[in-house]
Amino acid sequence: MSKQTVPIQDAAAARVDNAFLHHSDAMQLYERWPQPTCIIADGPYGLAKFPGEPPTVDPLPAWYGPHVAAWARRAAPDCTLWFWGSELSWATVHSVLDLHGWQYEETVVWDKGIAHIAGNVNSRTIRGLPVVTEVAVRYTRKNLLVDACGNLLPLKAWVRSEWQRSGLPMHLANLACGVRNAATRKYLTQCHRWYFPPVEAMRGMANYCREHGAPAERPYFSLDGVNPFDGEAWIRMRSKWTHTHGQTNVWREQPVHGRERVKTADGVGYLHANQKPLALMEKQILSCTNEGDVVWEPFGGLCSASLAASQLGRRAFAAEIHAGFYHAAVERLREALDPPQLRIA
Repeated sequence: MSKQTVPIQDAAAARVDNAFLHHSDAMQLYERWPQPTCIIADGPYGLAKFPGEPPTVDPLPAWYGPHVAAWARRAAPDCTLWFWGSELSWATVHSVLDLHGWQYEETVVWDKGIAHIAGNVNSRTIRGLPVVTEVAVRYTRKNLLVDACGNLLPLKAWVRSEWQRSGLPMHLANLACGVRNAATRKYLTQCHRWYFPPVEAMRGMANYCREHGAPAERPYFSLDGVNPFDGEAWIRMRSKWTHTHGQTNVWREQPVHGRERVKTADGVGYLHANQKPLALMEKQILSCTNEGDVVWEPFGGLCSASLAASQLGRRAFAAEIHAGFYHAAVERLREALDPPQLRIA
């Protein structure tokens, strides 16, 4: 139906620096790829711009469903998903993302600028505003933990339940955390003011419950129900975020032109109708990953996210089912990465 369902003629895989590119349907690769800390999904929009892509958004929820489920199943607890689309395609797929455990965080608007449509609008026939935007919507994992009764709970409810099973009054959590009132006001509340407790606070509550709470075979605040509280594992229950001062949710970036734009073999036209600027991929990757982290690009196209990830010291895994796009992406990365080390994976 989309560019990811075109029959494969010559399945292949290549490694260029820290990027692993596959000429394959991503559904065949998710179980083989390492856990991602970031997924950049730039799949069909329902605009019929790619081989097999539908002309409307109606089929998108059913098409994306297996992919979204696989992402949730394989992603690391601290994974961030960037979902690209038009306003309508994203809105159509959002319920599928929510159903499979992806928590909506924010919508970033890519403003391509007036030059994107200048001279291409007939004011006598157009019946709306010219579109110069796409959206990149940020999601994180809705992580769940098992309580002492075997129930799966969101982190907010799980933290409170762990303190409650100690039998201790709520106000003593402040003493355990070494704060005036933050524990009861932020860490144990169930309202919108809830704040992810830092490791020091969690460790303080775990130790206090162990020393003063009701005797229990299951360690207090144990993430696996067996071992004592694990600070490193707790940190990974929250997605990474690196703030850039002055950056808002509107990203103004011209569409790709010049040397960055991949051309057709004759050098006349553009090979890919919607090649994303490397600058946007870099913003997304830097916001939610560290060096060495794994970035997935399941609908590779020309693999802009994988190129940016490799240049930033991350490990990238991409799939592209269209033969022409795949081979162009391999060549693009081979030429861009220094030194270009191309090996069959």
